[in-house]
Amino acid sequence: MASPPPAAGPRPAWADLPAYVRSVVEERAGAVVVRADDQRGGFSPGVAARLLLEDGRRLFVKAVASSINPVSPDLHRGEVRTLAALPAAVPAPRLLWSHDDGDWVVLGIEDVDGCTPALPWRPAELDRVVAAVAAMARALTPAPDGFPGVVEKMDAAFTGWRTLAADPPPDLGPWESRRLDRLAALEESWSGYADGDTLLHFDLRADNVLLDRSGGVHVVDWAHACAGAPWVDLALLLVEVDDPAADEILADAGAPREGVDALLCAFAGFLADHCRRPAPPGLPTIRAYQRAYAESATGWLARRWDSGSVWALG
Repeated sequence: MASPPPAAGPRPAWADLPAYVRSVVEERAGAVVVRADDQRGGFSPGVAARLLLEDGRRLFVKAVASSINPVSPDLHRGEVRTLAALPAAVPAPRLLWSHDDGDWVVLGIEDVDGCTPALPWRPAELDRVVAAVAAMARALTPAPDGFPGVVEKMDAAFTGWRTLAADPPPDLGPWESRRLDRLAALEESWSGYADGDTLLHFDLRADNVLLDRSGGVHVVDWAHACAGAPWVDLALLLVEVDDPAADEILADAGAPREGVDALLCAFAGFLADHCRRPAPPGLPTIRAYQRAYAESATGWLARRWDSGSVWALG
C-alpha cells in the first residue's frame, strides 16, 4: 500500500462552533482565544483545534455534538474517563478539563508540539513508536479498573468473514473467496488469544501518534480503550505499516504466532465487511480507508498463509 488514503474526514472549524461553546472554552481555559489552528486528521466529525490563548498558553480542544454524529459524544465521554485514569508514565497528553451539557462534549487537553509519523512509515520513526508502545503496555499492566475487555467490546463486531461467507459479495477477491470457510473458522478463535489485563489504546495508527523534536512519542485519541493482551495494539498498528518486518517486530515483542494469525484474520474480516456498508453520519471517507486497510490486512495474512506460518490453515 504505497499511497494509503489519509485517516481524515471533513471536520467543522473552531469558528463553526456555537458562540456559547467557544465561550465555555475561554471560561474553562481562563483566557481569550487569539488564534485557532484547525486540525484535519482523524475520523471524528467534531472540531479539533490547537488554540493560542491571550496569555501565551496553548491548548488542544476537541468538541462534538449529537447533531453531528449520534455516536461521537459518547466516544468523547469515553476519552474523558480514559485520560483521567491514565498513569503518569503513559506517554499521553493530559486532560485539563471537560464540559458536557448533554449535547456538546468538549475536552481541553495539553497541546503537544509534535507531528504525526510520515506515511509510508520510516524505519527510524517506526522504531521510536514500537519502543513507546512496549513501554506503554508495561505502564498499563494491570489495567485500571472500569474498562471493558477487548473481547466484550469486539466479539460481536469481529465476525466479518462469517458475515461475508453467508452472502459472498461479487467484488470479493479470489484469494478470500477460495478460503472464506477457513477464514471464518480462524476468525472465530481470536478471542482466546486477545484477552488480557493490559489497557489497550485500540485505535493505534499514525494519525494518533505525535513525535516531538526531543525524540518523545505521544499517543492521542483514547476513545476506544479496553483491556486485552499486551501485544494487541502493536499488531493492529503494524497493519498500517504493511512491511515484511512486521512479523519479526511482533516475534521480538513476544506476540504468540497463533494469536497474531487469529487477531489479524478477525481485524481483516471486520474491515472487509464494514467497508461495504453505508458511511456513518459525518464520516464520508471512512469506508475508502477501511477498504484500503482491509486489503493491507488481508495481504499480510496471505503472506503468512503462503509462507506456511498461519498455524490453522495449512
